[in-house]
Amino acid sequence: MSFKEIPLMKLTEGTVLFHPYISKNSFKNVKKVLSGRWIGQGPLVDKFEKKFKSMFGKKNQCLATGSGTDALHLSYILAGLKKGDEVIAPLFTCTATNIPFLYMGVKIKFADIDPDTMNISVQSVKKLISKKTKAIICMHYGGLPCDLDELQKLSKKYKIPLIEDAAHALGATFNKQPVGSISDFTMFSFQAIKHITTADGGMLCIKNKKLMQKAKRIRWFGIDREKKQNATWENDIFEIGYKYQMTDLGASVGLEGLKDFNKVLKHRKDIFNIYLEKLNKNKNIKCVHKDDGKRTHAAWLFTIISRKKDLIQKKLREKKIESNQVHFRNDKYSVFKNFVKGKKYPNMDYAENKYLAIPVHHKVSTQKAKYIADLINKIV
Repeated sequence: MSFKEIPLMKLTEGTVLFHPYISKNSFKNVKKVLSGRWIGQGPLVDKFEKKFKSMFGKKNQCLATGSGTDALHLSYILAGLKKGDEVIAPLFTCTATNIPFLYMGVKIKFADIDPDTMNISVQSVKKLISKKTKAIICMHYGGLPCDLDELQKLSKKYKIPLIEDAAHALGATFNKQPVGSISDFTMFSFQAIKHITTADGGMLCIKNKKLMQKAKRIRWFGIDREKKQNATWENDIFEIGYKYQMTDLGASVGLEGLKDFNKVLKHRKDIFNIYLEKLNKNKNIKCVHKDDGKRTHAAWLFTIISRKKDLIQKKLREKKIESNQVHFRNDKYSVFKNFVKGKKYPNMDYAENKYLAIPVHHKVSTQKAKYIADLINKIV
């Protein structure tokens, strides 16, 4: 095992749903940054972008941001979305996927979920596409890639960009290609509880290299930062920009996370597979997973669907094991009420009160995972 196993006597101690992963080397690196010249955006941000590109972006360009939400907002701007445009977006996701559309005055058409994966339903997307559709957004729930081949076909057919919210999916692959190297735009999150963290932060992978200069400008107030630092800037801002950059403090932590990433991912997959093997046999439980040979799971969440969800959660809590519904259907939030009047989402209705995520992180040992799975099997 890559991570230290806990003694059997401690298996009944409390287990949280999430725990941030911080490499030991991050402590000395942060101290070094704090002792140097660059605390904000500096050379370590550039280094982090290059390393991330080599691992996940491949031919796509990579831009580090202050959060995953920042990266999504930038992707929507770079995709050319404007006030009054329509997009097709996932109903079931973190609100960060859809909130930026409210900044922009973009109309959201929510797509229902695929009941097997809880990802966006391709069939639902097909029904929603019109001449007004300017982009399709998908979110890889729990780290399981969406049906990217089918979504790519729709993107090409209607000549509209496909934007991936891959906040859960660092390390996932589709058709042997890493998520981050496939679509027009892909966002990753380094928020505290993701696979690796920069405390908070994000990364935007961009297919069109010609968009990178604009991306860098609007990440930093609309200023051409490189020209300014070289004393060649003409002191003009001609487009709206934002303060969406990552800091060297965050990048120093992220770089160490990337060094440890394969170890972190392997452990999470080990835990995921223990749950899958033990719980998949339970007739009262459905494991959210899809093994079709096309995709590999990033194992950020392990989610079960059961009519006895509340009982499972209650009994786990009695054993000091945390579980929860991590994201919620966005149509229930008042902020999106203008987009959902009269709309129906039968697959989401079915799953709404039945799904539950259980702990998958580096502080969960394989022994503890077996204990949790066996406990759930006893409950239902």
